Amino acid sequence: MLAQRADKFAIIRGITHSVADHGLAKKYLLTGNKASQTVSYPEYGSVVSHEYPSAANLPTYVSIDEAFVGPGYLGSQYSPLTANKPRHGFPYAVRGVSLKDGLSVAKYTAQKKLLDDLDIAFRGFEDLDDQVRGMDRFSKQAYDIISSPQTRTAFDLSREKASASDRFGKHEFGQSLLLAARLIEAGVHFVTVRLRPAEFDFDTHSDNFPRLRSLLPPFDRGLSALLDRLDERGLLASTAILASGEFGRTPNINSQGGRDHWARAMCALMAGGDVRGGQVIGETDATAAEPSSVAYTPDDLAASFFKNIGISPDKEFQTNVGRPITLVREGTSIRRLF
Repeated sequence: MLAQRADKFAIIRGITHSVADHGLAKKYLLTGNKASQTVSYPEYGSVVSHEYPSAANLPTYVSIDEAFVGPGYLGSQYSPLTANKPRHGFPYAVRGVSLKDGLSVAKYTAQKKLLDDLDIAFRGFEDLDDQVRGMDRFSKQAYDIISSPQTRTAFDLSREKASASDRFGKHEFGQSLLLAARLIEAGVHFVTVRLRPAEFDFDTHSDNFPRLRSLLPPFDRGLSALLDRLDERGLLASTAILASGEFGRTPNINSQGGRDHWARAMCALMAGGDVRGGQVIGETDATAAEPSSVAYTPDDLAASFFKNIGISPDKEFQTNVGRPITLVREGTSIRRLF
């Protein structure tokens, strides 16, 4: 299905790095900077929260399932609002609060009143740390989502026709992308969806090929549906999409029929905004073991993504250790993308 829509996206091949650990590679990919002992770098969505806050009563950054990396030196007030993964055929809930009827709002209002009362007890403490300030913001944001008709509507998947829901696939990933589309349409500025265990485990150290036969079709269907939905509603040109893992898989097959971690060659898909679709940028050698010509890095991918959303990768931010730092220290945007 993605192949039929190849005019809408670009594939970047020959991305390479040297971090084969899931956690560290994930931080590298989603911040555009290698992990540091002294500086905690912010993920893409937290940078967008800082630069492009959404309208009142809307979260700027929603992470469906859980946060990826965190806000780093920008501070906890730029963390994402985490939302449950939707399940096909079940009423959706935000952090366990049902969106089905007004009773849940009344209950949450009572909880908000309790939080306000507790907040009064903290007043007078001049040195409240960043974590407490962040918690206060999250409480208010969660309350705004439940109480605002605009945001409650955005999270209400029951408003979708069965045909629209089925188009994305009857699984968590597809329904998460449908929710992402609704949030974007409502005015949320940044959404992440994580494809991960237990439903979709791409860490195929064993039985790689049989597992991919069941893992790839939902990804293909869900992402195709997202591209179509945004395009049909006139939003693809103003929405930047990035799909990637944190590394590739070994060109050799191991004794369990699996493929192991391989950071020396990976790929990513980008669409929307100013990205010129219908092209493959970069290449690997005959065994997909190494870039065969120009090599790109996660730093370059991050610089390209930020360029596509109008944030200079060279922009300087003040860190929590008291010194300015460049958003993407070493990467440069990939010119052929635009």
